[in-house]
Amino acid sequence: MTKIETVRAAMVAAMKAQDKPRKNALSMLLSALKNAEIDKREPLTEDEANVVVKKEIKQTQETYDTAPADRQDIRDEAAVRLAVYKEFAPADMTADQIREVIAQVLAELNIEAPAAKDKGAIMKVLMPRVKGKADGKVVNETLASMMK
Repeated sequence: MTKIETVRAAMVAAMKAQDKPRKNALSMLLSALKNAEIDKREPLTEDEANVVVKKEIKQTQETYDTAPADRQDIRDEAAVRLAVYKEFAPADMTADQIREVIAQVLAELNIEAPAAKDKGAIMKVLMPRVKGKADGKVVNETLASMMK
């Protein structure tokens, strides 16, 4: 099953269970996936669908974080959406897995001791490999910790 079919099946189950908050969250996720598919003009690959899910998680987290303190309703809705979206997101790479990928990139670029001046070249090769699998901020921090 594709990600869209999986989300649609979960939405139908939520409708049957009369779980309106979950159904609304799944509906929003389904819309985002369908819009991405329409923009691409062909079915999404698994990786592309995962990128869309991660993007929705990031946007919802921003909504949660930037909601005024007196607007608990917005925070509650965002928290429900986050919980639902995370069910459909792939697991992020661990720091050790990220280090392995960085080591592979360093070997390909013939860099033994990465320095700050090499960071741009390393990230240019590294990010396409971890896109959708790891948070860019974590990748950046991991690379920075490996630099001398």
